[in-house]
Amino acid sequence: MEVIYGLLPGMLLLGIVGVVIFFWAVRSGQYDDLDGAAHRILMDDDNDKPEVENEEHKND
Repeated sequence: MEVIYGLLPGMLLLGIVGVVIFFWAVRSGQYDDLDGAAHRILMDDDNDKPEVENEEHKND
């Protein structure tokens, strides 16, 4: 039973620290663009290929 007296303040402290870190992350913009990276990975980069091919043909 005496262990609870040490665990309760520790749990409260960790909870408060977690909430503070969460609010800091929200204010600093960590959660602004959740879908951007998911859509960017699916975009096709065909525009880069002709430039590389043209540079290779210039060297010949």
